[in-house]
Amino acid sequence: MLRGLQRVLTRPFLNIRFRNKLFAVFALVAVAPLLFFAFYSYGTMKAELTRQTYASMAVTTDQISANLRTKLDAYAKVSSSLYLDPRLRDILIQTYSSESSLIDAYSYINSTFKNILTTNNEIMSMTIYTHNETIPADNVFLRKADEKMRRSPWYEPVSKSYGSVTFTVMTATNPPDDQVVKGIEERKPARVVLARLLDNNSLNYPYGYLTMEIPEADIYALIEKENKNKELFIVSEEGAIVSARDKTLLNQPLAGLVQGNWSAEPDGSFMGHYKGERVYVVYNSIGSGWRTVSIVSYDSLIKNVKLAFSRLFTLAVFIVGLAILLIYLTARLITKRIETLLQLTRRIEREDFSMPDTFMGHDEVGQLAFAMLKMSRRLKEMITVVYKKEIAKKEAEMSMLQAQINPHFLYNTLASISALAMLSEDARIHKMVTNLGKFYRISLNKGKTIISFGEELKLTQAYVAIQQLRFEGMLNIHYDIDESVSPYPVVKLALQPFIENSINHAIWDDEAPLNIIIRARTQGGTLVLEVIDDGMGMRPERLAFVRGGGNEEDKSGYGIRNVDRRIRMTFGEHYGVHIFSRLGIGTTVQIRIPVSGPL
Repeated sequence: MLRGLQRVLTRPFLNIRFRNKLFAVFALVAVAPLLFFAFYSYGTMKAELTRQTYASMAVTTDQISANLRTKLDAYAKVSSSLYLDPRLRDILIQTYSSESSLIDAYSYINSTFKNILTTNNEIMSMTIYTHNETIPADNVFLRKADEKMRRSPWYEPVSKSYGSVTFTVMTATNPPDDQVVKGIEERKPARVVLARLLDNNSLNYPYGYLTMEIPEADIYALIEKENKNKELFIVSEEGAIVSARDKTLLNQPLAGLVQGNWSAEPDGSFMGHYKGERVYVVYNSIGSGWRTVSIVSYDSLIKNVKLAFSRLFTLAVFIVGLAILLIYLTARLITKRIETLLQLTRRIEREDFSMPDTFMGHDEVGQLAFAMLKMSRRLKEMITVVYKKEIAKKEAEMSMLQAQINPHFLYNTLASISALAMLSEDARIHKMVTNLGKFYRISLNKGKTIISFGEELKLTQAYVAIQQLRFEGMLNIHYDIDESVSPYPVVKLALQPFIENSINHAIWDDEAPLNIIIRARTQGGTLVLEVIDDGMGMRPERLAFVRGGGNEEDKSGYGIRNVDRRIRMTFGEHYGVHIFSRLGIGTTVQIRIPVSGPL
Protein backbone atom coordinates (compact mmCIF):
# COMPACT_ATOMS: atom_id res chain seq x y z
CA MET A 1 0.00 0.00 0.00
CA LEU A 2 2.65 2.48 1.07
CA ARG A 3 4.98 1.42 -1.73
CA GLY A 4 2.23 1.88 -4.30
CA LEU A 5 1.36 5.30 -2.90
CA GLN A 6 5.03 6.29 -3.00
CA ARG A 7 5.25 5.17 -6.62
CA VAL A 8 2.19 7.24 -7.55
CA LEU A 9 3.60 10.34 -5.85
CA THR A 10 7.14 10.06 -7.25
CA ARG A 11 6.27 9.06 -10.81
CA PRO A 12 5.32 12.59 -11.95
CA PHE A 13 8.61 13.87 -10.56
CA LEU A 14 10.57 11.10 -12.28
CA ASN A 15 8.91 11.91 -15.59
CA ILE A 16 10.02 15.54 -15.51
CA ARG A 17 13.07 16.36 -17.60
CA PHE A 18 16.34 16.23 -15.70
CA ARG A 19 17.04 19.88 -16.53
CA ASN A 20 13.81 21.01 -14.92
CA LYS A 21 14.32 18.79 -11.88
CA LEU A 22 17.85 20.10 -11.46
CA PHE A 23 16.66 23.68 -11.74
CA ALA A 24 13.83 23.13 -9.24
CA VAL A 25 16.07 21.43 -6.69
CA PHE A 26 18.90 23.95 -7.04
CA ALA A 27 16.49 26.86 -6.75
CA LEU A 28 14.85 25.37 -3.67
CA VAL A 29 18.20 24.58 -2.02
CA ALA A 30 19.60 28.03 -2.78
CA VAL A 31 16.56 30.23 -2.11
CA ALA A 32 14.94 28.59 0.91
CA PRO A 33 18.05 28.62 3.15
CA LEU A 34 18.78 32.21 2.17
CA LEU A 35 15.31 33.38 3.13
CA PHE A 36 15.37 31.29 6.28
CA PHE A 37 18.78 32.77 7.17
CA ALA A 38 17.46 36.31 6.68
CA PHE A 39 14.45 35.83 8.97
CA TYR A 40 16.43 33.76 11.45
CA SER A 41 19.11 36.46 11.60
CA TYR A 42 16.47 39.08 12.28
CA GLY A 43 14.97 37.08 15.16
CA THR A 44 18.39 36.17 16.55
CA MET A 45 19.65 39.76 16.40
CA LYS A 46 16.51 41.01 18.10
CA ALA A 47 16.69 38.41 20.86
CA GLU A 48 20.42 38.92 21.40
CA LEU A 49 20.04 42.71 21.42
CA THR A 50 17.25 42.41 23.99
CA ARG A 51 19.38 40.16 26.18
CA GLN A 52 22.41 42.42 25.95
CA THR A 53 20.27 45.49 26.63
CA TYR A 54 18.78 43.98 29.78
CA ALA A 55 22.22 42.87 30.92
CA SER A 56 23.75 46.30 30.30
CA MET A 57 20.87 48.05 32.06
CA ALA A 58 21.16 45.69 35.03
CA VAL A 59 24.88 46.41 35.36
CA THR A 60 24.25 50.15 35.10
CA THR A 61 21.50 50.21 37.72
CA ASP A 62 23.54 48.02 40.08
CA GLN A 63 26.52 50.37 39.83
CA ILE A 64 24.42 53.51 40.28
CA SER A 65 22.60 51.95 43.25
CA ALA A 66 25.93 51.09 44.86
CA ASN A 67 27.20 54.66 44.36
CA LEU A 68 23.92 56.13 45.63
CA ARG A 69 24.00 53.91 48.71
CA THR A 70 27.54 55.08 49.45
CA LYS A 71 26.61 58.75 49.07
CA LEU A 72 23.50 58.55 51.24
CA ASP A 73 25.42 56.62 53.89
CA ALA A 74 28.01 59.39 53.93
CA TYR A 75 25.32 62.02 54.55
CA ALA A 76 23.78 59.83 57.26
CA LYS A 77 27.16 59.54 58.99
CA VAL A 78 27.49 63.34 59.04
CA SER A 79 24.06 63.64 60.66
CA SER A 80 24.99 60.90 63.16
CA SER A 81 28.04 62.89 64.28
CA LEU A 82 25.68 65.72 65.29
CA TYR A 83 23.00 63.39 66.61
CA LEU A 84 25.51 61.78 68.98
CA ASP A 85 27.25 65.05 70.00
CA PRO A 86 26.60 65.39 73.78
CA ARG A 87 27.68 69.04 73.93
CA LEU A 88 25.30 69.99 71.12
CA ARG A 89 22.54 68.19 72.98
CA ASP A 90 23.36 70.10 76.19
CA ILE A 91 23.41 73.42 74.34
CA LEU A 92 19.98 72.79 72.83
CA ILE A 93 18.28 71.72 76.09
CA GLN A 94 19.99 74.27 78.42
CA THR A 95 18.02 77.24 79.78
CA TYR A 96 19.93 80.47 79.12
CA SER A 97 19.80 83.46 81.47
CA SER A 98 22.99 85.33 80.49
CA GLU A 99 24.40 86.62 77.26
CA SER A 100 27.85 85.06 77.86
CA SER A 101 26.47 81.53 77.89
CA LEU A 102 24.60 82.26 74.63
CA ILE A 103 27.79 83.48 73.00
CA ASP A 104 29.52 80.18 73.88
CA ALA A 105 26.58 78.21 72.50
CA TYR A 106 26.53 80.16 69.21
CA SER A 107 30.30 79.91 68.92
CA TYR A 108 30.26 76.10 69.26
CA ILE A 109 27.36 75.66 66.82
CA ASN A 110 28.90 78.00 64.25
CA SER A 111 32.35 76.40 64.36
CA THR A 112 30.96 72.86 64.29
CA PHE A 113 28.59 73.47 61.37
CA LYS A 114 31.13 75.48 59.36
CA ASN A 115 33.69 72.73 59.75
CA ILE A 116 31.17 70.18 58.46
CA LEU A 117 30.17 72.41 55.53
CA THR A 118 33.83 72.99 54.68
CA THR A 119 34.71 69.31 54.64
CA ASN A 120 31.45 68.35 52.88
CA ASN A 121 31.09 71.02 50.23
CA GLU A 122 28.24 69.15 48.51
CA ILE A 123 25.97 70.06 51.47
CA MET A 124 24.13 73.32 50.72
CA SER A 125 23.06 74.17 54.26
CA MET A 126 22.49 72.74 57.72
CA THR A 127 19.82 73.86 60.19
CA ILE A 128 18.63 72.88 63.66
CA TYR A 129 15.03 73.66 64.58
CA THR A 130 14.70 73.97 68.37
CA HIS A 131 11.86 74.25 70.90
CA ASN A 132 14.12 76.06 73.39
CA GLU A 133 12.59 79.54 73.90
CA THR A 134 15.62 80.81 75.82
CA ILE A 135 17.97 80.54 72.85
CA PRO A 136 17.29 83.08 70.05
CA ALA A 137 17.25 81.90 66.41
CA ASP A 138 19.95 83.25 64.09
CA ASN A 139 18.06 82.00 60.97
CA VAL A 140 21.33 80.54 59.68
CA PHE A 141 22.07 77.45 61.73
CA LEU A 142 19.33 77.85 64.37
CA ARG A 143 15.62 78.26 63.66
CA LYS A 144 12.51 78.02 65.75
CA ALA A 145 10.36 74.91 65.58
CA ASP A 146 7.22 76.81 64.65
CA GLU A 147 4.13 76.32 62.53
CA LYS A 148 6.01 77.24 59.36
CA MET A 149 8.45 74.38 60.00
CA ARG A 150 5.56 71.94 60.47
CA ARG A 151 4.25 72.86 57.01
CA SER A 152 7.56 71.83 55.42
CA PRO A 153 7.35 68.63 53.32
CA TRP A 154 10.08 66.94 55.32
CA TYR A 155 8.36 67.39 58.70
CA GLU A 156 5.73 64.65 58.50
CA PRO A 157 8.20 61.85 57.53
CA VAL A 158 10.70 62.87 60.21
CA SER A 159 8.11 63.15 62.94
CA LYS A 160 7.38 59.42 62.49
CA SER A 161 11.00 58.29 62.11
CA TYR A 162 11.97 57.87 65.82
CA GLY A 163 15.43 59.27 65.20
CA SER A 164 16.11 57.57 61.86
CA VAL A 165 17.32 59.49 58.83
CA THR A 166 14.70 60.57 56.26
CA PHE A 167 15.17 62.05 52.81
CA THR A 168 12.67 64.40 51.17
CA VAL A 169 12.81 65.98 47.71
CA MET A 170 12.24 69.72 47.51
CA THR A 171 11.59 71.17 44.07
CA ALA A 172 13.04 74.50 42.93
CA THR A 173 11.31 77.44 44.68
CA ASN A 174 11.65 81.18 45.10
CA PRO A 175 12.89 82.25 48.54
CA PRO A 176 10.55 84.00 50.99
CA ASP A 177 10.79 87.73 51.42
CA ASP A 178 13.05 87.49 54.47
CA GLN A 179 15.61 85.30 52.68
CA VAL A 180 17.91 87.83 51.00
CA VAL A 181 21.62 87.68 50.41
CA LYS A 182 23.27 91.08 50.01
CA GLY A 183 19.94 92.52 48.81
CA ILE A 184 19.61 90.03 45.91
CA GLU A 185 16.91 87.38 46.03
CA GLU A 186 18.05 83.90 45.05
CA ARG A 187 16.01 81.01 43.73
CA LYS A 188 16.72 77.73 45.50
CA PRO A 189 17.41 74.85 43.12
CA ALA A 190 15.88 71.41 43.52
CA ARG A 191 17.36 69.70 46.53
CA VAL A 192 17.10 66.70 48.84
CA VAL A 193 16.53 67.42 52.52
CA LEU A 194 17.98 65.01 55.06
CA ALA A 195 15.95 65.35 58.27
CA ARG A 196 16.38 63.72 61.66
CA LEU A 197 14.84 63.99 65.12
CA LEU A 198 17.32 64.99 67.83
CA ASP A 199 16.32 62.83 70.83
CA ASN A 200 19.61 61.27 71.93
CA ASN A 201 19.35 60.41 75.68
CA SER A 202 17.12 63.37 76.33
CA LEU A 203 14.14 63.72 78.63
CA ASN A 204 13.02 66.67 76.56
CA TYR A 205 11.81 64.59 73.64
CA PRO A 206 12.58 65.74 71.00
CA TYR A 207 14.98 68.60 71.72
CA GLY A 208 15.31 69.61 68.04
CA TYR A 209 15.20 68.74 64.35
CA LEU A 210 18.32 68.52 62.21
CA THR A 211 18.04 69.24 58.46
CA MET A 212 20.72 69.10 55.78
CA GLU A 213 20.01 70.34 52.26
CA ILE A 214 21.79 68.49 49.49
CA PRO A 215 21.49 69.80 45.91
CA GLU A 216 19.64 67.46 43.60
CA ALA A 217 22.44 68.07 41.11
CA ASP A 218 24.80 66.21 43.45
CA ILE A 219 22.48 63.17 43.30
CA TYR A 220 22.00 63.57 39.54
CA ALA A 221 25.78 63.50 39.03
CA LEU A 222 25.60 59.78 39.79
CA ILE A 223 23.48 59.13 36.71
CA GLU A 224 24.44 62.00 34.44
CA LYS A 225 27.18 60.14 32.51
CA GLU A 226 24.95 57.09 31.99
CA ASN A 227 21.96 59.16 30.91
CA LYS A 228 22.84 59.55 27.22
CA ASN A 229 21.18 56.62 25.47
CA LYS A 230 18.64 55.90 28.17
CA GLU A 231 16.43 57.56 30.78
CA LEU A 232 17.58 57.15 34.37
CA PHE A 233 15.58 58.01 37.47
CA ILE A 234 16.24 57.88 41.18
CA VAL A 235 12.94 57.27 42.92
CA SER A 236 12.02 57.52 46.61
CA GLU A 237 10.45 54.75 48.66
CA GLU A 238 7.03 56.25 47.98
CA GLY A 239 7.66 56.13 44.21
CA ALA A 240 8.30 59.87 43.73
CA ILE A 241 11.08 60.95 41.40
CA VAL A 242 14.07 62.20 43.40
CA SER A 243 16.46 62.92 40.52
CA ALA A 244 16.11 62.97 36.74
CA ARG A 245 17.29 64.78 33.66
CA ASP A 246 13.97 66.63 33.37
CA LYS A 247 13.72 68.63 36.61
CA THR A 248 10.01 69.30 36.04
CA LEU A 249 9.37 65.62 36.83
CA LEU A 250 10.78 65.83 40.36
CA ASN A 251 8.37 64.68 43.09
CA GLN A 252 6.03 63.18 40.48
CA PRO A 253 5.16 59.48 40.85
CA LEU A 254 7.16 57.47 38.31
CA ALA A 255 4.47 54.79 38.13
CA GLY A 256 2.17 57.40 36.59
CA LEU A 257 4.71 58.10 33.84
CA VAL A 258 5.86 54.53 33.19
CA GLN A 259 3.06 51.99 32.85
CA GLY A 260 4.03 48.40 33.43
CA ASN A 261 4.24 45.52 35.85
CA TRP A 262 5.89 47.23 38.84
CA SER A 263 6.73 44.61 41.42
CA ALA A 264 7.16 44.86 45.18
CA GLU A 265 10.46 43.01 44.81
CA PRO A 266 13.58 45.15 45.33
CA ASP A 267 14.95 44.29 41.87
CA GLY A 268 13.22 43.51 38.62
CA SER A 269 12.63 44.28 34.96
CA PHE A 270 9.70 44.42 32.56
CA MET A 271 8.52 45.74 29.22
CA GLY A 272 6.45 48.91 29.76
CA HIS A 273 5.27 52.12 28.11
CA TYR A 274 6.76 55.58 28.54
CA LYS A 275 5.73 58.68 26.61
CA GLY A 276 3.64 56.59 24.24
CA GLU A 277 6.30 54.07 23.23
CA ARG A 278 7.43 50.67 24.40
CA VAL A 279 10.44 50.66 26.67
CA TYR A 280 12.67 48.25 28.60
CA VAL A 281 12.53 49.00 32.34
CA VAL A 282 15.10 47.72 34.86
CA TYR A 283 15.07 48.80 38.52
CA ASN A 284 17.24 48.16 41.56
CA SER A 285 16.60 49.12 45.20
CA ILE A 286 18.91 50.17 48.03
CA GLY A 287 18.47 49.85 51.78
CA SER A 288 16.68 53.18 52.27
CA GLY A 289 13.93 52.09 49.87
CA TRP A 290 15.09 54.33 47.06
CA ARG A 291 15.23 52.82 43.59
CA THR A 292 17.43 53.34 40.56
CA VAL A 293 15.31 52.95 37.42
CA SER A 294 16.76 52.61 33.91
CA ILE A 295 14.56 53.02 30.82
CA VAL A 296 15.58 52.29 27.23
CA SER A 297 13.34 52.76 24.21
CA TYR A 298 12.45 49.44 22.60
CA ASP A 299 11.51 51.06 19.31
CA SER A 300 14.82 52.91 18.96
CA LEU A 301 16.76 49.67 19.46
CA ILE A 302 14.57 47.65 17.12
CA LYS A 303 14.79 50.46 14.56
CA ASN A 304 18.47 49.63 14.01
CA VAL A 305 17.66 45.93 13.75
CA LYS A 306 14.88 46.62 11.24
CA LEU A 307 17.21 48.81 9.21
CA ALA A 308 19.84 46.07 9.15
CA PHE A 309 17.17 43.49 8.26
CA SER A 310 15.79 45.62 5.41
CA ARG A 311 19.28 45.90 3.95
CA LEU A 312 19.83 42.18 4.43
CA PHE A 313 16.47 41.36 2.84
CA THR A 314 17.17 43.61 -0.16
CA LEU A 315 20.54 41.96 -0.63
CA ALA A 316 18.89 38.53 -0.25
CA VAL A 317 16.32 39.31 -2.96
CA PHE A 318 19.07 40.44 -5.31
CA ILE A 319 21.13 37.33 -4.59
CA VAL A 320 18.07 35.09 -5.04
CA GLY A 321 17.37 36.59 -8.49
CA LEU A 322 20.99 36.23 -9.52
CA ALA A 323 21.09 32.67 -8.12
CA ILE A 324 17.99 31.65 -10.09
CA LEU A 325 19.52 32.96 -13.32
CA LEU A 326 22.85 31.24 -12.72
CA ILE A 327 21.12 28.02 -11.65
CA TYR A 328 19.10 27.98 -14.87
CA LEU A 329 22.16 28.52 -17.05
CA THR A 330 24.19 25.94 -15.12
CA ALA A 331 21.41 23.35 -15.26
CA ARG A 332 21.07 23.87 -19.00
CA LEU A 333 24.82 23.52 -19.58
CA ILE A 334 25.14 20.42 -17.39
CA THR A 335 22.13 18.59 -18.80
CA LYS A 336 23.15 19.21 -22.39
CA ARG A 337 26.48 17.51 -21.85
CA ILE A 338 24.87 14.75 -19.77
CA GLU A 339 22.60 14.00 -22.73
CA THR A 340 25.72 13.60 -24.86
CA LEU A 341 27.18 11.24 -22.25
CA LEU A 342 23.95 9.25 -22.32
CA GLN A 343 24.32 8.74 -26.05
CA LEU A 344 27.90 7.49 -25.59
CA THR A 345 26.78 5.13 -22.83
CA ARG A 346 24.10 3.60 -25.05
CA ARG A 347 26.72 2.93 -27.72
CA ILE A 348 28.84 1.06 -25.15
CA GLU A 349 25.71 -0.82 -24.08
CA ARG A 350 25.37 -2.00 -27.70
CA GLU A 351 29.04 -3.13 -27.51
CA ASP A 352 30.00 -0.44 -29.97
CA PHE A 353 33.44 0.63 -28.72
CA SER A 354 34.35 2.74 -31.76
CA MET A 355 33.42 6.21 -30.55
CA PRO A 356 34.22 9.60 -32.04
CA ASP A 357 36.54 11.98 -30.18
CA THR A 358 34.26 14.48 -28.43
CA PHE A 359 35.80 17.34 -26.43
CA MET A 360 33.54 18.37 -23.51
CA GLY A 361 35.87 20.46 -21.37
CA HIS A 362 38.14 19.69 -18.45
CA ASP A 363 35.64 19.67 -15.60
CA GLU A 364 34.12 16.54 -14.05
CA VAL A 365 31.69 15.98 -16.95
CA GLY A 366 34.46 16.50 -19.51
CA GLN A 367 36.75 14.13 -17.62
CA LEU A 368 33.94 11.58 -17.45
CA ALA A 369 33.46 11.80 -21.21
CA PHE A 370 37.20 11.38 -21.80
CA ALA A 371 37.27 8.41 -19.42
CA MET A 372 34.34 6.80 -21.22
CA LEU A 373 36.17 7.12 -24.54
CA LYS A 374 39.26 5.44 -23.09
CA MET A 375 37.13 2.83 -21.38
CA SER A 376 35.46 1.91 -24.64
CA ARG A 377 38.84 1.24 -26.25
CA ARG A 378 40.41 -0.72 -23.39
CA LEU A 379 37.47 -2.37 -21.70
CA LYS A 380 38.34 -5.93 -22.68
CA GLU A 381 41.99 -5.45 -21.83
CA MET A 382 41.14 -4.10 -18.39
CA ILE A 383 38.79 -7.00 -17.70
CA THR A 384 41.29 -9.69 -18.68
CA VAL A 385 44.89 -8.50 -18.46
CA VAL A 386 44.77 -5.97 -15.62
CA TYR A 387 42.66 -8.12 -13.34
CA LYS A 388 44.93 -11.18 -13.77
CA LYS A 389 48.02 -9.04 -13.33
CA GLU A 390 46.81 -7.71 -9.99
CA ILE A 391 46.00 -11.21 -8.74
CA ALA A 392 49.41 -12.48 -9.80
CA LYS A 393 51.10 -9.51 -8.15
CA LYS A 394 49.40 -10.17 -4.82
CA GLU A 395 50.19 -13.86 -4.95
CA ALA A 396 53.83 -13.17 -5.81
CA GLU A 397 54.16 -10.70 -2.97
CA MET A 398 52.68 -13.13 -0.45
CA SER A 399 54.85 -15.96 -1.71
CA MET A 400 57.96 -13.79 -1.48
CA LEU A 401 57.18 -12.83 2.14
CA GLN A 402 56.33 -16.38 3.21
CA ALA A 403 59.03 -18.36 1.43
CA GLN A 404 62.10 -17.14 3.33
CA ILE A 405 63.35 -20.72 3.62
CA ASN A 406 62.93 -23.51 1.06
CA PRO A 407 63.78 -26.74 2.92
CA HIS A 408 62.99 -29.35 0.22
CA PHE A 409 66.51 -30.26 -0.80
CA LEU A 410 67.89 -29.78 2.73
CA TYR A 411 65.43 -32.17 4.35
CA ASN A 412 66.47 -35.17 2.17
CA THR A 413 70.12 -34.36 2.69
CA LEU A 414 69.70 -34.11 6.48
CA ALA A 415 68.09 -37.58 6.56
CA SER A 416 71.21 -39.01 4.91
CA ILE A 417 73.52 -37.17 7.37
CA SER A 418 71.48 -38.51 10.32
CA ALA A 419 71.89 -42.10 9.03
CA LEU A 420 75.66 -41.64 8.65
CA ALA A 421 75.86 -40.17 12.22
CA MET A 422 74.12 -43.30 13.59
CA LEU A 423 76.57 -45.55 11.74
CA SER A 424 79.44 -43.50 13.22
CA GLU A 425 77.78 -43.67 16.67
CA ASP A 426 77.99 -39.85 17.07
CA ALA A 427 74.89 -39.15 19.21
CA ARG A 428 75.49 -35.38 19.34
CA ILE A 429 75.48 -35.02 15.55
CA HIS A 430 72.55 -37.41 15.29
CA LYS A 431 70.55 -35.38 17.80
CA MET A 432 71.37 -32.06 16.11
CA VAL A 433 70.54 -33.36 12.65
CA THR A 434 67.33 -34.96 13.95
CA ASN A 435 66.18 -31.66 15.48
CA LEU A 436 67.17 -29.81 12.32
CA GLY A 437 65.17 -32.24 10.25
CA LYS A 438 62.18 -31.84 12.56
CA PHE A 439 62.54 -28.05 12.23
CA TYR A 440 62.50 -28.19 8.42
CA ARG A 441 59.72 -30.78 8.34
CA ILE A 442 57.40 -28.53 10.37
CA SER A 443 58.49 -25.38 8.52
CA LEU A 444 57.74 -27.06 5.19
CA ASN A 445 54.30 -28.24 6.37
CA LYS A 446 53.08 -28.93 2.83
CA GLY A 447 53.43 -25.29 1.86
CA LYS A 448 51.05 -23.99 4.55
CA THR A 449 51.65 -20.42 5.74
CA ILE A 450 49.31 -20.60 8.74
CA ILE A 451 49.85 -23.27 11.42
CA SER A 452 48.58 -23.82 14.95
CA PHE A 453 50.53 -22.38 17.84
CA GLY A 454 51.19 -25.93 19.06
CA GLU A 455 53.02 -26.72 15.80
CA GLU A 456 54.85 -23.36 15.95
CA LEU A 457 55.98 -24.22 19.50
CA LYS A 458 57.31 -27.65 18.32
CA LEU A 459 59.18 -25.93 15.49
CA THR A 460 60.64 -23.46 17.98
CA GLN A 461 61.63 -26.21 20.40
CA ALA A 462 63.44 -28.07 17.60
CA TYR A 463 65.38 -24.92 16.73
CA VAL A 464 66.17 -24.26 20.41
CA ALA A 465 67.45 -27.84 20.86
CA ILE A 466 69.92 -27.31 17.98
CA GLN A 467 71.16 -24.04 19.50
CA GLN A 468 71.50 -25.54 22.98
CA LEU A 469 73.72 -28.29 21.55
CA ARG A 470 75.73 -25.64 19.82
CA PHE A 471 76.28 -23.37 22.85
CA GLU A 472 76.43 -26.09 25.56
CA GLY A 473 75.16 -24.54 28.79
CA MET A 474 75.24 -20.92 27.62
CA LEU A 475 71.56 -20.90 26.63
CA ASN A 476 68.64 -21.43 29.04
CA ILE A 477 65.11 -21.51 27.64
CA HIS A 478 62.08 -21.09 29.92
CA TYR A 479 58.53 -21.71 28.71
CA ASP A 480 55.48 -19.93 30.20
CA ILE A 481 52.72 -21.31 27.98
CA ASP A 482 48.97 -21.25 28.53
CA GLU A 483 47.93 -24.72 27.27
CA SER A 484 44.62 -23.32 25.96
CA VAL A 485 46.35 -21.36 23.21
CA SER A 486 47.77 -24.41 21.35
CA PRO A 487 44.96 -24.69 18.75
CA TYR A 488 45.01 -20.98 17.80
CA PRO A 489 46.40 -20.15 14.33
CA VAL A 490 49.61 -18.16 13.88
CA VAL A 491 51.85 -17.34 10.93
CA LYS A 492 54.61 -19.89 10.42
CA LEU A 493 58.07 -18.99 11.82
CA ALA A 494 56.68 -16.30 14.10
CA LEU A 495 59.00 -17.01 17.08
CA GLN A 496 62.20 -18.44 15.55
CA PRO A 497 63.59 -15.17 14.05
CA PHE A 498 63.43 -13.43 17.45
CA ILE A 499 65.09 -16.33 19.32
CA GLU A 500 67.81 -16.29 16.67
CA ASN A 501 68.27 -12.51 17.16
CA SER A 502 68.59 -13.02 20.93
CA ILE A 503 71.25 -15.73 20.48
CA ASN A 504 73.22 -13.78 17.85
CA HIS A 505 73.06 -10.32 19.47
CA ALA A 506 72.12 -10.64 23.15
CA ILE A 507 75.00 -12.83 24.44
CA TRP A 508 77.62 -10.43 25.75
CA ASP A 509 79.41 -12.41 28.49
CA ASP A 510 81.06 -15.75 27.69
CA GLU A 511 80.70 -16.83 31.30
CA ALA A 512 77.09 -15.82 31.99
CA PRO A 513 74.44 -17.92 30.19
CA LEU A 514 71.67 -16.22 28.23
CA ASN A 515 68.15 -16.71 29.59
CA ILE A 516 65.21 -16.57 27.18
CA ILE A 517 61.57 -16.71 28.26
CA ILE A 518 58.96 -17.80 25.71
CA ARG A 519 55.50 -16.79 26.88
CA ALA A 520 52.05 -17.31 25.32
CA ARG A 521 48.68 -16.20 26.64
CA THR A 522 45.40 -14.64 25.58
CA GLN A 523 44.48 -11.08 26.43
CA GLY A 524 40.92 -10.13 25.60
CA GLY A 525 40.44 -11.31 22.03
CA THR A 526 44.16 -11.29 21.23
CA LEU A 527 46.83 -14.00 21.33
CA VAL A 528 49.96 -12.42 22.88
CA LEU A 529 53.32 -14.12 22.28
CA GLU A 530 56.50 -12.80 23.95
CA VAL A 531 60.20 -13.55 23.58
CA ILE A 532 62.11 -12.05 26.53
CA ASP A 533 65.90 -12.19 26.99
CA ASP A 534 68.19 -10.79 29.66
CA GLY A 535 70.98 -10.00 27.22
CA MET A 536 72.81 -6.74 26.66
CA GLY A 537 69.79 -4.94 25.15
CA MET A 538 69.95 -2.23 22.47
CA ARG A 539 70.85 1.42 22.33
CA PRO A 540 67.98 3.78 21.39
CA GLU A 541 69.37 4.43 17.89
CA ARG A 542 69.83 0.69 17.29
CA LEU A 543 66.28 0.02 18.55
CA ALA A 544 64.90 2.66 16.17
CA PHE A 545 66.83 1.08 13.27
CA VAL A 546 65.53 -2.42 14.04
CA ARG A 547 61.96 -1.16 14.44
CA GLY A 548 62.30 0.45 11.03
CA GLY A 549 62.99 -2.94 9.44
CA GLY A 550 66.79 -2.78 9.03
CA ASN A 551 68.06 -3.67 5.56
CA GLU A 552 68.97 -6.72 3.51
CA GLU A 553 72.42 -6.96 5.14
CA ASP A 554 71.03 -6.65 8.66
CA LYS A 555 69.20 -9.96 9.14
CA SER A 556 67.79 -9.03 12.57
CA GLY A 557 65.87 -6.02 11.26
CA TYR A 558 64.91 -7.82 8.07
CA GLY A 559 63.51 -10.83 9.99
CA ILE A 560 61.48 -8.57 12.26
CA ARG A 561 60.02 -6.72 9.29
CA ASN A 562 59.25 -10.03 7.55
CA VAL A 563 57.24 -11.41 10.50
CA ASP A 564 55.50 -8.08 11.10
CA ARG A 565 54.43 -7.71 7.44
CA ARG A 566 53.17 -11.29 7.21
CA ILE A 567 51.05 -10.82 10.36
CA ARG A 568 49.61 -7.51 9.12
CA MET A 569 48.84 -8.88 5.65
CA THR A 570 47.17 -11.97 7.13
CA PHE A 571 45.32 -10.58 10.15
CA GLY A 572 45.12 -6.80 9.64
CA GLU A 573 46.97 -3.58 10.48
CA HIS A 574 45.94 -3.65 14.17
CA TYR A 575 48.24 -6.62 14.82
CA GLY A 576 51.98 -7.23 14.43
CA VAL A 577 55.32 -7.03 16.26
CA HIS A 578 56.34 -4.59 19.03
CA ILE A 579 59.89 -4.38 20.43
CA PHE A 580 60.96 -2.98 23.82
CA SER A 581 64.65 -2.88 24.83
CA ARG A 582 66.99 -1.16 27.31
CA LEU A 583 70.76 -1.30 27.15
CA GLY A 584 72.19 -3.56 29.87
CA ILE A 585 68.78 -4.94 30.86
CA GLY A 586 67.46 -6.97 27.92
CA THR A 587 64.92 -7.07 25.12
CA THR A 588 61.25 -8.00 24.93
CA VAL A 589 59.51 -8.82 21.63
CA GLN A 590 55.71 -8.91 21.76
CA ILE A 591 53.68 -10.47 18.94
CA ARG A 592 49.94 -9.80 18.82
CA ILE A 593 47.64 -12.00 16.73
CA PRO A 594 43.81 -12.13 16.82
CA VAL A 595 42.14 -15.16 18.38
CA SER A 596 40.19 -16.39 15.33
CA GLY A 597 39.36 -19.89 16.55
CA PRO A 598 41.34 -23.13 16.42
CA LEU A 599 42.51 -24.56 13.11
